[in-house]
Amino acid sequence: MSIDEKPSRNEEEYFARRNAELIKEQRAKLDQSRVRQERASHYMKCPKCGADLKEREFHHVRVDECNECGGMWLDKGEMQMLSHVERGQLGRFIGSLLGLKH
Repeated sequence: MSIDEKPSRNEEEYFARRNAELIKEQRAKLDQSRVRQERASHYMKCPKCGADLKEREFHHVRVDECNECGGMWLDKGEMQMLSHVERGQLGRFIGSLLGLKH
């Protein structure tokens, strides 16, 4: 057997397959890391202008409010929670959100 001959085609296939698996694993880890970074960069940011959001609470409902553009955002289920608040109190809550005095 000469020096240039390969000892086994199976060995080459094994290492090629192993390298492909390692690359796939690394790519998956990198993708997960990018998703986490992307989510972190958007957490509590205004979807309209990108400024930081501040939480305000009323009857256990947290409203995310932007101090820059004045936008207000409700999380999933919070609108249904507001439907359980008495009408008079709900009116005061909405008035306080809009800056109205009672």
